[in-house]
Amino acid sequence: MDTAAGPSLYPLHQSKTIHLVRHAQGVHNVEGEKNHDAYLSYDYFDANLTPLGWKQVENLQKHVKDNELPRKIELVVVSPLLRTMQTAVGVFGGEAYTDGINEPPLMIENVGHSDHPAVSSLNCPPFIAVELCREQMGLHPCDKRRTVTEYQHMFPGIDFSLIETDEDTWWKPEREKKEEVTGRGLKFLEWLCTLKEKEIAVVTHSSFLFNTLSAFGNDCHPNIKTEMCKRFANCELRSMVIVDKGMIGSNNSTTNYPGKIPHGLDLPSDATD
Repeated sequence: MDTAAGPSLYPLHQSKTIHLVRHAQGVHNVEGEKNHDAYLSYDYFDANLTPLGWKQVENLQKHVKDNELPRKIELVVVSPLLRTMQTAVGVFGGEAYTDGINEPPLMIENVGHSDHPAVSSLNCPPFIAVELCREQMGLHPCDKRRTVTEYQHMFPGIDFSLIETDEDTWWKPEREKKEEVTGRGLKFLEWLCTLKEKEIAVVTHSSFLFNTLSAFGNDCHPNIKTEMCKRFANCELRSMVIVDKGMIGSNNSTTNYPGKIPHGLDLPSDATD
């Protein structure tokens, strides 16, 4: 029987649910739509969210809470750029931060001249910044990051331990090729497979998502390929399942049960066929 176009089955413990989010509207998005050359301007270095972008964050946060995602998500992975970290803490972070809370805030107040209050790290999953899921790099200053030291002050509750250098050594003047972005995206997905967490939010960028996801879905119905790979709108969320076909990770099942407890005879009726 040909099952190529039908359902696929994989062990649950070899899969994860990932919630992919593109950052909310940044100042570079507004100016770049008016004039594409604006992307070349250092006026938009490590671009921050616009007031409209923060409204988009507020709306996505409501959607996430209505669907009870905060109690399911075990980890938030975020690109270490200002607009993605603002989006991540605004959507998946705790409530407004107030004095007297012992835990450090995820974000201090007024980051990126936003007039946004500080965000608490209470009752939310851990956040970790990862360079592999950065936007297509090079040429555009909006995709160049600040120092980790600066970010640690602005986002005390985000873990930056996986970033190896304080300065941005990844961004180059030449634009990163699309196939290089795809390769980096596939490495990122492989890294996700090595994590113990089973439900993960990833807050990243348009070109990174498009070039990474375009490598998938060729064995699916065209409508599924389109749904997976079309470009993300600002602050769009898509939930997907990633399957570790190559057993990159070493997760054991928590739901499988071995049977024969107590041990007994169990020869199946079709064993003699």
